[in-house]
Amino acid sequence: MTDDWRDHDWPVLESNTEYETGWYTGGYDLVEQPDGTRKKYYWAELPPAVVVLALAGDEIVFVEQYRPAIREACLECPAGIVEDGESYTTAGARELREETGFEANSLALLESFWVATGVLRHERGIVFAEGLTPTDRNLDDNEFLSVRAIPVEDALDAACESPANDATIEALLLASEAGLIDG
Repeated sequence: MTDDWRDHDWPVLESNTEYETGWYTGGYDLVEQPDGTRKKYYWAELPPAVVVLALAGDEIVFVEQYRPAIREACLECPAGIVEDGESYTTAGARELREETGFEANSLALLESFWVATGVLRHERGIVFAEGLTPTDRNLDDNEFLSVRAIPVEDALDAACESPANDATIEALLLASEAGLIDG
């Protein structure tokens, strides 16, 4: 097998949106492949999201919430949609405050990247927050969650328990790799 596909433009011959919801848009692109054949590549497009790894002393602040899509409760980092005009850090501060009732003294973007590139058009930013002080929570009307703090040394094991959440594990590993937490 060669890398000739790298020199191919992969022209989109047709782009079709088949459905739109309040959460995402879905459709397909008809693409010319390197061998000249055509194929429909299906996609779902979601707005950018932020995930917040919040450090409170020697604990990580998580939320537990029921996820109807998988019909299970998950331990997760606070997270949400990045609204128009927001940076990842601004959205992270807002989501942290809304979901956990904490304000962060310091927020930093650890990484932003594309998620599930085989089917999604979705970017995610991982934000590290520290210097937390309590404030009022302001949950969205579809958020039913509990706040739970777990010691840093136990956080990755807790996050890996089924059902594990990809974004939470990514956040913990990125923060550990950056030397922000000892995991």
